Amino acid sequence: MTISTTTRTRRLHRAWFVAAVAFVAILGAAGFRATPGVLITPLQEEFGWTKGTISLAVSVNLVLYGLTAPFAAALMDRFGMRRVVSLALLLVAIGSGLTVLMTASWQLLLFWGVFVGLGTGSMALVFVATVTDRWFVRHRGLVTGVLTAAGATGQLIFLPVLAQLAEGPGWRVASLTVAGAALAVVPFVWWLMRDRPEDVGTTALGAEPGVVRTQPVQQNAAVRALTVLRSAARTRAFWFLAGGFAICGASTNGLVGTHFIPAAHDHGMAEPVAAGLLAIIGIFDIAGTIASGWLSDKVNPKVLLGVYYGLRGLSLMVLPGLFAATTEPSMLIFIVFYGLDWVATVPPTVALCRRIYGADGAIVFGWVFGSHQIGAAFAAVGAGLTRDHLGAYDLAWYVSGALCLLAAGMSLAIGHAKGR
Repeated sequence: MTISTTTRTRRLHRAWFVAAVAFVAILGAAGFRATPGVLITPLQEEFGWTKGTISLAVSVNLVLYGLTAPFAAALMDRFGMRRVVSLALLLVAIGSGLTVLMTASWQLLLFWGVFVGLGTGSMALVFVATVTDRWFVRHRGLVTGVLTAAGATGQLIFLPVLAQLAEGPGWRVASLTVAGAALAVVPFVWWLMRDRPEDVGTTALGAEPGVVRTQPVQQNAAVRALTVLRSAARTRAFWFLAGGFAICGASTNGLVGTHFIPAAHDHGMAEPVAAGLLAIIGIFDIAGTIASGWLSDKVNPKVLLGVYYGLRGLSLMVLPGLFAATTEPSMLIFIVFYGLDWVATVPPTVALCRRIYGADGAIVFGWVFGSHQIGAAFAAVGAGLTRDHLGAYDLAWYVSGALCLLAAGMSLAIGHAKGR
């Protein structure tokens, strides 16, 4: 009886270990992505650079973070996730570490914008899509939500710490802390990550036994990424997905993620307090994104996107009236609500790319994610220039809210058949 019971006992599927390593890797890369809002004011005070100048470096980072994604997805198909993600984390650490040596704004563009943008872009949300495509059939949406939430968890961990370091020992210590965190994750990825279930003699979770679902791709990564883009760009669904996700990036990373802290500071709020509010967004983002992943397995993804964008637009239009020197209850309500909605858009967007474009879904999502970061870049610069010229951020919040309502309509118009 003991032998029979032991035989029937199944160990935890290897897919869960791969997902855990991916979570830690994304967590490590999230640190530097949490720093722009914290460092804008210290950099301005030390070097005398305008918010527009510093925001330009943020924009370069955001654009490269997005445009690198589809090529990274193709590179993962060609060379494997383990190699690509390990090199990406090293690049993040190098870029973050070198910022402590800079003396001119072009160096900020190079270290903060280019190096870190390429590094984080190489393990952005396409990494999530690749892991879930290769290792999961069952629970795919839920795991997508959990891994996406890793970025929010990184923000939750790093933001208050970085804010305290920037205000105390200084922004250089904060940058070195992020570099060290990225380096610390590299051994975990190299030793524990596996590229495909077949590499360890198993199948994806929920797949039929013996079915080989993924094969190494021999085609040049850049050629494949561009070929997939050319094909997807002929479909209306791609432009609706890309347009909506561009607005998603503008309203999150580009605007709130970059400018919430300086905007709150304009109204007398201390920067560590404002950073703490962003960290609270991270807490609720975890719950919202995991719930969104679970719902994406059960509810029409385009309906979810329409609801998410619509509610986000309405909340942004209310935000300018909520800023104050202290954390009023109304602001806390906004923070909780916005946190639940922050990247809840990712699981249904990944699901739509997979349903419409099949095996090319991860690379298509990479291009869609590129539009997300282009939108974020325009918003980061636009909001900075708005503040420089008008003396307030109000117009930026209202425009972003209106665009989110437009994104809601675009999402509901997406068809499920390729070409629609």
